[in-house]
Amino acid sequence: MNDIAAIYSFIHQAEKLKNELRHSFTSAGRQESVAEHTWRMALMAILIGSKLDKKVNFEKLLKMIVIHDIVEIEAGDIPVPRMVGNDALQKLKREKESTAIEHIRSYFGNGIGDEIFSLWNEFEAAETYEAKVALALDKLEVQIQHNEADIATWEPVEYSLVYSRDKYVAFDSFLAELKNTIIKESEEKMSAAGIPFDTHKPSA
Repeated sequence: MNDIAAIYSFIHQAEKLKNELRHSFTSAGRQESVAEHTWRMALMAILIGSKLDKKVNFEKLLKMIVIHDIVEIEAGDIPVPRMVGNDALQKLKREKESTAIEHIRSYFGNGIGDEIFSLWNEFEAAETYEAKVALALDKLEVQIQHNEADIATWEPVEYSLVYSRDKYVAFDSFLAELKNTIIKESEEKMSAAGIPFDTHKPSA
């Protein structure tokens, strides 16, 4: 398969992310797609890029955001609430995604495939600055979407997950401030629904 054929074929494959539904619901009451989640992560990166404590390689950050869920073309999306405390499901997710990214790399051969493979693994490792920013935006966008959805779509475990983002933003003051703003909105939403959010906060 030549470069044009491989690229065009994969563009068709990637359309599956428009149809792969996530656990999160939109404000209009329908489930969001993986592609929609990725789009808003990229928008968030554009909006906050200049506010970060350190200069970020913006091209690399955007590339990483765009491909971070690319494995879900083949592996599908496994919602976080279902994986809480479920080691077997977490293991299955890792295995399915590892197989998918290897297949995606081989789809293109050298060059494009290797870059996608490298960026995806860098995101998963979350050790570089760009990967940490991308992962933080990933976690924050999820909570923003939950805040916009009807709280009836939340699973009980998600009341506690509101407070699970600290470790992802601790490296940057602006992201930490954004996280606090998101949590405040989450608490207001829970309070309006009669949910005692204080009981779901981690103990000091």
